[in-house]
Amino acid sequence: MAAQDYNRLERNAANHSALTPLSFLRRSAAIYPDKTAVIDSDMTLTYRAFDERCRRLASALADRGVGTGDTVAVICRNTHEMLEARYAIPMLGAVMNPINTRLDAATIGFILEHGDAKLLICDHAFGVEAGPALERLETPPDTVVINSHAGATGELYGEPYEDLIEDGDAAFEWDKIADEWDALTLLYTSGTTGDPKGVVYHHRGGYLAAMSNAMAFNMTADSVYLWTLPMFHCDGWGYVWSVTAAGATHVCLDRIDAELIHERIEAHGVTHMCGAPIVLNTLISDFDARGITLSSAATYALGGAAPPAAVIRKAKEIGFDITHLYGLTETYGPSALCVWQPEWAGLDVDALASRMARQGVANFAIDDFTVLSVEDGTPVPFDGETIGEICIRGNTVMKGYLKNPSKTDESFADGWFHSGDLAVTHPDGYIEIKDRAKDIIISGGENISSLEIEDVLYGHEAVAEAAVVARPDEKWGEVPCAFITLRSGQHVGEDEIIAWCRDRMAHFKAPKKIVFGELPKTATGKIRKNVLREQLD
Repeated sequence: MAAQDYNRLERNAANHSALTPLSFLRRSAAIYPDKTAVIDSDMTLTYRAFDERCRRLASALADRGVGTGDTVAVICRNTHEMLEARYAIPMLGAVMNPINTRLDAATIGFILEHGDAKLLICDHAFGVEAGPALERLETPPDTVVINSHAGATGELYGEPYEDLIEDGDAAFEWDKIADEWDALTLLYTSGTTGDPKGVVYHHRGGYLAAMSNAMAFNMTADSVYLWTLPMFHCDGWGYVWSVTAAGATHVCLDRIDAELIHERIEAHGVTHMCGAPIVLNTLISDFDARGITLSSAATYALGGAAPPAAVIRKAKEIGFDITHLYGLTETYGPSALCVWQPEWAGLDVDALASRMARQGVANFAIDDFTVLSVEDGTPVPFDGETIGEICIRGNTVMKGYLKNPSKTDESFADGWFHSGDLAVTHPDGYIEIKDRAKDIIISGGENISSLEIEDVLYGHEAVAEAAVVARPDEKWGEVPCAFITLRSGQHVGEDEIIAWCRDRMAHFKAPKKIVFGELPKTATGKIRKNVLREQLD
């Protein structure tokens, strides 16, 4: 058959359909109508009821003028309302803008204005910040207030959320988007060095991120997912869609509280959860102190810093199976994962920790996850030593930055998304981050990875948190300085910490100064190294 004969076969309604994660709700509601979809503190929803509430919300929003291309901002805890908004808003072809609940009024105001929010759905617990944010705007969006959960209200007024639900049509028929490249979500980065950037996701990416993460997590209809990760963060790493795709159960959680988390794990048979290292460390510390072990193992997908050996050991004793992930807001969360290899089962905990410290290999929807030379853009050798920049291509990379073409072009230079993370590639193809490009320390002409030093510091039993930055030095140009938060009840001196590092790494890499105290963080919980550097200027 000639090539032109193949090309005469065209797309049509029978063989081609735009990908959208909204399809997952429609499917699960049809297959599992009476199965528990969502468990929250104030209600439990079957998939039929979950679907109906989403349709009601979409219908009511349409009656209030929300349509294709409109932005609807949402400030909400990990509750059923947040999940409902996730599906209802894009049912109309509108774009959901989930806002970090830890932001201040000025930043919220900037986001509402920059994203052209037509309507704001706000949990009353954040009225103290949202009220002043709205007052800053010349034309503030209409506001819907969620009053169904405990918390302070502040000065926030608007239509009650449940009134909106009651006003909607449970049989509302929504039209699937025609173009899977249409915008799905608008998410803002932390903005540690200026105004946050608006990252735009598309429907195709949302669908494929959901499928990739469900496969990577081995999720099934029997899975029970506890929301220890903020839903506002990277679409909850895609799991707002993944859990529904699997026909699994969402267990909502409105705050990080170790006792409450343990209660919900045991009460609902939680099998999966995600979170930052600080959340895992909080749980391990609390559970260990109370002598708690889980009645059945739960998989914990860990983003951020790699878990040290002591954390892996204690997590296993408690019942957490850790999977290390890597990603950014710009890549829908997880773009790589440290895939477990069978031979790792026989490793001792220290050797296992060295494997799990790696960011790993590409997730399913990523075409290329590689380390390229910062000099000429070629792949670095697989030697575990040559440092380059992590660059990514694939289906779960953002459309770009809203109203910011220069930053978009910069991020996509040469047909790659440039992460800004410096890494090496090991002989087995697994990638391991060594530092952020801006965080590498050059001392006496030698490159020192701040992450390598931090990894050693986290191995000390007294260290709860650590961050290493460059300190100006007359002789060496710059040297490492470590900022450390000690665990409760622990006492250790600067000399002991420095000696600990010198015993475990080349002496020139060891920090020359230790500063003890609380570490400044962004609204997403990342340590603000720029603030630490300013303290040394």
